[in-house]
Amino acid sequence: MSKVCIRSASRLAVCEPNRQKRLSKLPLREPVLTEIGARTDVGCVRELNEDNFRVVPELSLLVLSDGMGGAAHGEVASQMAVDTVVEHCQKGMEDRSLSFEGEQRTDLSYKTNRLASAVRLANRVIREAASNDPEFRGMGATIVAVWLDGDKLSLAHVGDSRAYRLRAGTLEVLTRDHSLVAEQVRLGLLTQEQADVSEYQTILIRALGATEVVEVDVDEHLLLHGDSVLLCSDGLSRMISDDVIAGTIVNSDQVQGTTDRLIDLAREAGGLDNITAILLRIKARPQSLLDRIFPQRNR
Repeated sequence: MSKVCIRSASRLAVCEPNRQKRLSKLPLREPVLTEIGARTDVGCVRELNEDNFRVVPELSLLVLSDGMGGAAHGEVASQMAVDTVVEHCQKGMEDRSLSFEGEQRTDLSYKTNRLASAVRLANRVIREAASNDPEFRGMGATIVAVWLDGDKLSLAHVGDSRAYRLRAGTLEVLTRDHSLVAEQVRLGLLTQEQADVSEYQTILIRALGATEVVEVDVDEHLLLHGDSVLLCSDGLSRMISDDVIAGTIVNSDQVQGTTDRLIDLAREAGGLDNITAILLRIKARPQSLLDRIFPQRNR
């Protein structure tokens, strides 16, 4: 079933953005070391891959988008999404006076506000393209993007592509699906078991290109050495369980090999949709003399 987005004034279309306690503004001690693996796959059923992603190591910026629209060129929308986000963030680092798309939040860092601005701009770019060309009418996309600044992670997302964090063997979903069934679960109208087999899993209540103004969920997280962050399209998260995802990441040392294994597992489970994954691992650094003398400095 192709992914679609519905627009409604009902309660189902309203999702409050994630809120988290304001993070410390103290300067970071030092840059963190990272390893990144990434791969996209058409899956076992679809003929066209409508997923796109970008990894920009020099910015520590990771962006993933799942296009929707089928004949309306979802692959074009997802390409527009990742390209617009990357370009806007790059320009924002070169010129901090660059105007923001939408309002800034004073409780968030510059990079988090810039990332949210980039996603809003991507929404406008996709919507204008769909309005100006009948061939693109109806296209849209999800987006999930993270931007690393030392040990602080900026996160922005719209749709049902996900971000996970694995810490000390425990997997946590950092995003909230903007889908009809996920909202019904949150409202107590469906159980998670019912949602997992629902024929309406691919219906989104929020996506890029669906409305003139899009609500972007943004958040900030502090990362620890040894953490892993996974971005994926629903072609992965709907095919394999969170337990399988966690076990695969924990039991593998090679980041690209782990990414490949996750994709392969989703294919083995049926590969009903395009499958894309980006895996970021925060490498544990050797303990320095200062660390041994002052162990509290890394807490």
